[in-house]
Amino acid sequence: QDFQFYHIYPLGAFGAPQRNDGHSGEERLLQLLGWVDHLKYLGVNAVYLGPHFESSTHGYDTKDYYAIDKRLGSNETLKKVCKHLKHQGIRIVFDAVFNHTGREFWAFKDLLQNKKDSKYAGWYAGVNFDKPNQQGDPFSYQSWQGYLSLPKLDLKNGDVKDHLLGAVKFWIEEFDIDGLRLDAADCIDLDFHRLLRQLADNKKPGFWLLGEIVMGDYNRWTAPGLLHSVTNYECYKGLWS
Repeated sequence: QDFQFYHIYPLGAFGAPQRNDGHSGEERLLQLLGWVDHLKYLGVNAVYLGPHFESSTHGYDTKDYYAIDKRLGSNETLKKVCKHLKHQGIRIVFDAVFNHTGREFWAFKDLLQNKKDSKYAGWYAGVNFDKPNQQGDPFSYQSWQGYLSLPKLDLKNGDVKDHLLGAVKFWIEEFDIDGLRLDAADCIDLDFHRLLRQLADNKKPGFWLLGEIVMGDYNRWTAPGLLHSVTNYECYKGLWS
């Protein structure tokens, strides 16, 4: 079956405040229900939604993988929207930001507070307590593209893998989603992609995995047992530059 996708960035599309104060209870995501007839008119039968889980600002600085951003509503809000989309014959793909978290993610906050004594120090890649960073922390760590607001998770850590794969199971069970778009997939260890594919195949046959890849040999990420597809940013750049 062919699918026509429509990408929705809900924090921007539905007028959420730039920063998450942790208290907003407005169900902004419900605005999407009013778009469904138009989406169907356009021939859309799949929606790529996200990022929309609890974050500090733009959605890619995750605070909680198991709760929707309070600026958009609650998990019940998301469940209501997903149920309506599926009832209308529209498949759902969530944005999965697994390469990094935000600095307000609970494990990183514990690391900031307890430093060497934090039991979550092993959750992050390249933590070095002998080298302060430019953020003013008494330690350094790897981050996405050098942005210290996005500390990189250590996806070889068993507890980290369990936490993230547990989130995917939760999303499938609670929201009946049909796939994931993996943010910064080219920064993620291939072994993690392999585990994710195994989970997808076992949990929900037909579950689709799309990886965000900037450049390189795309076949590397779509080898057997890995991702189903990747973004073609090199082609995109060639079309406009």
